[in-house]
Amino acid sequence: MIAMENVPWQIRIAKRSIKKRDKLRLLEKSLEFDAHRTALDIGCAQGTLSWFLRRKGGLWTSTDQDMANLVASRELLGKGLVQMPAGILPFRSGVFDLATCLDYLEHIDNDDECLAEIHRVLKDGGELIVVTPHTGRFFLLHRLRSALGMKLEFYGHKREGYGRKDLCGKLRKAGFEVVRTRTYSKFVSELIELLLNFAYIKLSSEKTPGGALRDGRIKPSTGEEYGAQAGKLRVYAVIYPLVRLISRLDLLLFFLKGYSIMVWARKESRNCR
Repeated sequence: MIAMENVPWQIRIAKRSIKKRDKLRLLEKSLEFDAHRTALDIGCAQGTLSWFLRRKGGLWTSTDQDMANLVASRELLGKGLVQMPAGILPFRSGVFDLATCLDYLEHIDNDDECLAEIHRVLKDGGELIVVTPHTGRFFLLHRLRSALGMKLEFYGHKREGYGRKDLCGKLRKAGFEVVRTRTYSKFVSELIELLLNFAYIKLSSEKTPGGALRDGRIKPSTGEEYGAQAGKLRVYAVIYPLVRLISRLDLLLFFLKGYSIMVWARKESRNCR
């Protein structure tokens, strides 16, 4: 077993994030190992999710619009990294079997154009997995976030998120067949995430949350930032088992929808139209 201090900083953060662990569990269940597929991860940030996705096999390309993110990703992934303009994919049409767009659409203005681009670069029958924040009328924590002064720009967001009907409508408009949807990160998990983000903004030495990074400043974005907050993060590591236990209260809230939504979709084959 590898000691935690020898694990890359991005993976250490992921393993102690309730929300990210729930997301990874859903991805793990939905992706079979396939050594031959060509796959694209859009908006890879610091490379954390790409690292886990690449363990499922295949030839992966990870993209982001921020060079700082790609530098951090290179430390973790090594190769297969491409810089992209916001929402525009610099690839030929019909080259990928699978695309993942995980917490990216809410960060860009041209979300419809981005979905059209994903449709273009996928092969006929190619699969897409999209994750975004989930919004709706009774999502009370969105109001609490505003009351705490946690502005959208702190997260690098252009919009709060998407309702299921809105997101599925955008996918169908772009030419996808929606296969299924699932929400996760219910009230307790989302509350924990919000409080951790709030604490990081308030306690971090970084006084300009949001900065120039499209994915905001609610967590360390570089190894240097992680190192600067190492003491506080060690304290959190000690209490993390208790935090994870508290998050299990969400099991009692089976009747509520989650604050994140994952959608599985497919580019229809031209032969089926």
